[in-house]
Amino acid sequence: MDVSVIIPAYNRLWCLPRAINSCRHTKCQTEIIVVDDGSTDGTWEWLKDQTDIVAIRQENQGQTRAINNGFRVAKGEYIRFLDSDDFLCADTIDRQFNKAVTTKAQLICSRVDYYDESLKAITQAPEITDWEDFLEIQLGNGYGSHFLGMLFHRSLVEKVPRRPDFAYREDRMFLLEVALLKPEMAVLEGCAGYWVQHQQQMQGNYNHTRMQAVNAQHLGIYQKILAELDSKGQLKPEYKKAACTVLWPLAHWIAKYDIAAANRVIKWLYELDPEFNIPERGLLGMMYSKLGFNITEGLLRVRRIIKYGWKQSP
Repeated sequence: MDVSVIIPAYNRLWCLPRAINSCRHTKCQTEIIVVDDGSTDGTWEWLKDQTDIVAIRQENQGQTRAINNGFRVAKGEYIRFLDSDDFLCADTIDRQFNKAVTTKAQLICSRVDYYDESLKAITQAPEITDWEDFLEIQLGNGYGSHFLGMLFHRSLVEKVPRRPDFAYREDRMFLLEVALLKPEMAVLEGCAGYWVQHQQQMQGNYNHTRMQAVNAQHLGIYQKILAELDSKGQLKPEYKKAACTVLWPLAHWIAKYDIAAANRVIKWLYELDPEFNIPERGLLGMMYSKLGFNITEGLLRVRRIIKYGWKQSP
């Protein structure tokens, strides 16, 4: 088997057929593995009628375990992960597989475009240029840091299973841990697939309780990865600067719920990069520069309370 595509699914019957269809009709040997995480919308019944896919049923164990369970049965030399609401371009699997065979690369990266479900509109992203340091790009969550654009040799996935303890940001943890392995990588021009923006996704993103957990796990990922690099003597200034571009906005989000925790992140940020430049411009940038992080975040909180009300504002 050349390529295994692993698709976790939960109550996404409205879009799952599109994702699956985008993986069909390849020239290379491809298996499509769909792991249904206890859907109640008819997903499993529909999957049982699809004779050309490997369908697995689990009972509400979460996306992370769905991916790991899918990989356990995967036979492909290369592995691709696909969210059930996203979809690939028609020739992506063949093009990336051929590139992998030709270059003997362990990781193939292509650009990811955006698809607005409500407008049925595509926004094209810039092409990915050759990355000198994949780990630096991933630490900064730079453009192209989405697994939708990537094809992985199975040896990488064997070494880096998805982590249930980072379930909300397991994709970020996965890519950073893959980057730590320093894989042989090749860039393939063209669009790999479409990252779909839709209403269900947006509603999930703005759940306050969920966002607190997401932010805590995101911070934990950076603490773990940077500590590992530091213990090996590999925490280069470039890695510190890249991480700070993520830690700054993360501190802002954490401040909405826990200003003391956010201040600790800011303290760590300036320990990593004492010359860090605040990215915000205009009035907000001036406030951060003149008033400091703590006072500025307090004023922003007052503004949110005035605008949205006490109960709706974090």
